Amino acid sequence: MSTSASRDYYEILGVPRTAGEADIKKAFRRLARELHPDVNRDDPHAEEKFKEAAEAYEVLSDAERRATYDRYGHEGLRSGGYAPNFEGFGSVADIFEAFFGGGAFGGMFGGGGQSRPSGPSQGGDIALSAQIDLTEAAHGTKLELGFEAVAVCEHCRGNGAEPGTPIETCSRCEGSGQLRVVTRTPFGQVMRATVCERCGGDGRVASSPCKVCDGRGRRVQHTKVTVEVPAGIASGQRIRVPGHGHAGDRGGPPGDLYVLIRVRDDPRFVRDGDDLVTAIDVSAPLAALGTTVEVPTIDGSLELEVPAGTQPHEVLVLRGQGMPALRGRRHGDLRVVVNVVIPRHLKRHQRELLEQLAQALTDENLRSDEGVFAKLRRALGGS
Repeated sequence: MSTSASRDYYEILGVPRTAGEADIKKAFRRLARELHPDVNRDDPHAEEKFKEAAEAYEVLSDAERRATYDRYGHEGLRSGGYAPNFEGFGSVADIFEAFFGGGAFGGMFGGGGQSRPSGPSQGGDIALSAQIDLTEAAHGTKLELGFEAVAVCEHCRGNGAEPGTPIETCSRCEGSGQLRVVTRTPFGQVMRATVCERCGGDGRVASSPCKVCDGRGRRVQHTKVTVEVPAGIASGQRIRVPGHGHAGDRGGPPGDLYVLIRVRDDPRFVRDGDDLVTAIDVSAPLAALGTTVEVPTIDGSLELEVPAGTQPHEVLVLRGQGMPALRGRRHGDLRVVVNVVIPRHLKRHQRELLEQLAQALTDENLRSDEGVFAKLRRALGGS
């Protein structure tokens, strides 16, 4: 679904950015009633609009995804691996059931349905960004990253109870994890299935809630991880670290950590794929006579032979002195653009020498084998 890709999720649901979980859920339920095909028969796009609202609700109702969206926007969600998956559902009712539990959508419009207990759910992914130097990108490096993540409470080991105390069946929902409430609406009598607020949908409660996590079984804590950055990585590429995202719920597996790499600009080089491009200044007389110059590389300086008669913007290549390929053993090249410097602010004797040289030059010295288009391509940086 692409309609909400550029729209603000808060705008879609019609709630402020400070809205609480209850307000977000209420707004989504209101839209669900308005957009349901059985009610809104005059709008052929109602189902697509509902999917758009469902995508917004899925993000804003999840604390981890909402925090990522608030900080990084849609790009942050994509970088973190999130993608809406509503196309796999058979109907709008299936989507609503995924959000509000079995039978919830049918019950909203007068239908029945069986509740199904909540099972383990995977934790959310975490998206971070990190900056490295070009040299670190060339050789690979290790990053020590610290961030906040939801983790299983070590005190209660995730069950939400003080160690040594029992976990009992919830007396309010009798272990189902859901409550059914019958209300009257303009559409008739409606039965709504809601998550039991006492047990949070688990169907069980701790007789003595954990004092560290207040019975939630999970808590936010500062986490550190070492990330291996491979040699040859480029700016904008991501590294996936499995199992280092937010802890899962009810025994579910943790999410993953995604690290977006930004490579700082290096004043010496421009990167072009696996190749590096640099420039050197050579005076016009030395370009004519030929010379040896030092050029920078990732690992230091190397001597480069500038042949006699080298022209402005001519490119000399040092094979294998570029960036390593991210996959494989080959290296790119270092392309050296020769900037022929024409002398300025000449003294009298310098001018006299150049005048003598100019008078001594012949067509043989100035003739070029290149055509005009080849000269223009070279001057404009073409190949």
